[in-house]
Amino acid sequence: MIHVLEKEVADKIAAGEVIERPLSIVKELVENSIDAGARSITVEIKKGGKNYIRVTDDGCGIKSDEVEIAFLRHATSKISRAKDLESIETLGFRGEALASIAAVSRTEIITKTAEEKAGTRLVIEGSSIAEREATGCPGGTTIVVRDLFYNTPARRKFMKSDAGESSAVIEFVSQISLAYPHLRIRMISNGNMLFSTPGKGDRYKNILTVFSRELGDGLIPVQAEEGNLRLEGYISNPGESRATRKQQIFFVNGRVVDSKVIQKGISQAYADKLFEGRFPIAFLFLAIRPDSLDVNIHPNKREIRFNDEDFVTEFIRKSLREALLSKESIPEVKEKMLFRRPFPEPTAAKRESAAPEPVAAADKIEAEVPPEEEQVNIKKLLSNIRNEEDRREPELREAVAEYQVKPSPEADIFVESSETILPKTPAPFDFDELTITGSIFGTYITAVDESCFYLIDQHAAHERIFFEKLMKQYRQSETYCQPVMLPITLNVSYDVAESQDDWVPHLNRMGFQAEVFGPRTYRIKGIPAFMELEEAERFLKDFTEQAAAGIKIDNLPAIEKIIMRSCKSAVKAHDYLKDEEIRSLFEELKQCENPFSCPHGRPTFIKMTQYEIEKMFKRV
Repeated sequence: MIHVLEKEVADKIAAGEVIERPLSIVKELVENSIDAGARSITVEIKKGGKNYIRVTDDGCGIKSDEVEIAFLRHATSKISRAKDLESIETLGFRGEALASIAAVSRTEIITKTAEEKAGTRLVIEGSSIAEREATGCPGGTTIVVRDLFYNTPARRKFMKSDAGESSAVIEFVSQISLAYPHLRIRMISNGNMLFSTPGKGDRYKNILTVFSRELGDGLIPVQAEEGNLRLEGYISNPGESRATRKQQIFFVNGRVVDSKVIQKGISQAYADKLFEGRFPIAFLFLAIRPDSLDVNIHPNKREIRFNDEDFVTEFIRKSLREALLSKESIPEVKEKMLFRRPFPEPTAAKRESAAPEPVAAADKIEAEVPPEEEQVNIKKLLSNIRNEEDRREPELREAVAEYQVKPSPEADIFVESSETILPKTPAPFDFDELTITGSIFGTYITAVDESCFYLIDQHAAHERIFFEKLMKQYRQSETYCQPVMLPITLNVSYDVAESQDDWVPHLNRMGFQAEVFGPRTYRIKGIPAFMELEEAERFLKDFTEQAAAGIKIDNLPAIEKIIMRSCKSAVKAHDYLKDEEIRSLFEELKQCENPFSCPHGRPTFIKMTQYEIEKMFKRV
């Protein structure tokens, strides 16, 4: 028998699509605050948000006669017709968040518009209104969510530990603070303020605030614009990679998203700069015309679809590639890399004196917040939270307080300007500014410019030149081949010989002249013009070994990967180069598309600034 479900049951089912855990609630409420034009947002959680979540903003507020309507399903002020879905310009638009939150928790809202003399307080439990009254309050909105999933215990069982849920919320608020540097955002957990951004418009300063100065020091600014796309952000130099993509954070039109399209662009930009299994850091903020993408894919709104995915991928690749060819991308040797000394741990007395006063009781909406200079190293905090998930709340509170050490004046991370500060476009590296001074160990070329000392790995540089010349020969229709007096005999296994149609044509496109000379033997009568005979022999051996390993050569990226791997065996080692050979190597490296790393990701250059050298000699 078919029948219509009661509203109470239907609401709980629908809420499951939007509200999965405390993070879902914080995300929806913070996005509503941003859409409401807030300049200041405070997020507070207790026990990972399971028992208590508070989001307070100073936005436009909700009119008294519309407060109850706001909690009806699909009630929204952001769209009014189906056509509006084609060009969403707000973070929220579905009209499901407040209704879904109220269906599975005890929700309290206090809100007031600038025009009204008094605010409105409304309490809803499981979609039913429990209290409503006029109240005095500042302009804006405060929403408090208590006892999440109290009426759906089955859902409560699937939540993670308090520490796990806290970690997810803190991570999201940290990300939002990067996307909206003009907003003052505060994060409070279990009575401790974790961070407070200044809201002065400087995204880089927020990275230092929320993550760490160590991470920020290794970032390269990115800024590019093409067609209807505009990109800005920060990426790491190839020397600062990670084992996962966790520190790749993407925003599209101010919305935090998961995007394989953007990931693909990043991977292509770093393709020959990182070893396999390593990933760069990337904080990317992409702006695109709203009608060029679809955000109405999933209720959590993290999934998006671009109208032209290939164009976006190529734009990301080119933009990052340009930044990676700048002087800032050359790894810099610093004093701490040469003289590693552990920093002293702060004493218990210092930690105690630096800890802020605890926030007021749990049932109080407004909380006293310590001075904004008192910041926490969030990277350390999140790590400790994840590793200590079973600790009791008092112990967690102590762990958080331990890291609330006031930074020194030299580490001040706030700026006075109230204007948005865009990242400075990095200047291209100019080889002509370098003066070659010699070489050491038969391996490293030394050079200087006005402010830096450089070491150039001649073998990594040779690999880069070798790789790009081979790829250029492969791509162009006319190859440059030199005949050899005594042909090279190349013996392969039977299975490789069986697949000769897959790899012999590719060898010939690179500038080799290969022909069948027996059941599994090939005669090489010509080699690329820039190769020496010994290099060619080693390259051919390595190339066919990879073909024997079953690597399929059916597209340009595949052949590029094989050439990249084979180049390593073709480079000579420990050659003492003459001055004219060094100059020739420099000229060839200068012509490379990417002169700063070998095909396998190792740097060709490292630099030491004059300041770092003087620090080592205690001159500064």
